[in-house]
Amino acid sequence: MSSKRLIFLIAFSLVLWRSDLCVGETPIESLIPRKDIPEGWSLTEGPRFFTKKTLFKHIDGQAELFFKYGYQKSVFGAYQDNKNREDQIEVDIYDMGSALQAFGVFSRFRNEDRPGGIGLDSYLDDRSALFYSGRYFVMVHSEASNPSVLKEWAMKIASKIPGPPTPPKEISYFPKNGLKPASIQYFPEGLLGHQFLKRGFKGTYLEKVETKAKVEEKQETRMEAREFTLFLALFRDSREATGALKAYKEELSKKGEVLSGGLIQFEARALKGEDPYQGKVIVLQKGSYLLGAVGFEKEESSENLLAELAGRAEE
Repeated sequence: MSSKRLIFLIAFSLVLWRSDLCVGETPIESLIPRKDIPEGWSLTEGPRFFTKKTLFKHIDGQAELFFKYGYQKSVFGAYQDNKNREDQIEVDIYDMGSALQAFGVFSRFRNEDRPGGIGLDSYLDDRSALFYSGRYFVMVHSEASNPSVLKEWAMKIASKIPGPPTPPKEISYFPKNGLKPASIQYFPEGLLGHQFLKRGFKGTYLEKVETKAKVEEKQETRMEAREFTLFLALFRDSREATGALKAYKEELSKKGEVLSGGLIQFEARALKGEDPYQGKVIVLQKGSYLLGAVGFEKEESSENLLAELAGRAEE
């Protein structure tokens, strides 16, 4: 084999090797619409790129929240309707590093159940479209009220994000019965306001509780829907989870009450008590997880939901 041919084969092999390393990586700038802008619109600003050092210049008041969720980089673009220059669309695409972190920041911005059928999960109202897909969290905003246009833009961006994306597995652990739609959130630290719980998920549940109200000098019994929380805290290993359970017990002992009485259905370390601010508490450990119910009225139903959550949680 000639030396020229050998050099060519080596160089070609290096190109293939470098290509393999880049498989699955999508440059964030390729996700911002430019030549494929929806008909009738023009790019008026950007794309502008931001890093951890420069994000404050773009979203000063919210940058810290993004940093907590693992922000990597982002790109921004502004567009204008060619027929009505007052109609503008702004697009922000954030690389959060993972689907877990992208879901987390999405879950903090979504404030009710208004799915748009975009990406892994989405929120769509008159002036904004939010969604996450893969490692990206996307915000599309308009000053004018036009949800159909916002969805068109969001769908166009979502189609550029490579798949198949999958949501964090922990979302599927939460029982559906009684779960308030769009209420599951992920926190990277300080779950339920407790630093010892660190990171994890929480979901809001509804239970029907009897209440008494005075109507025309008479006491009437009514059924009222009240909220309580199921949570799933994540730790590196079972030892760390055991330490967190101990810290939870110590805090309840100081500020609230630790109750006696076994939790028969739970074959695990468990804690039962009352928090002066959050109400009744049940916490149990399963391997590297702490799972719990907080703020409930009906103990039996909350224990059943907690047992279902524990049964679904995979080590």
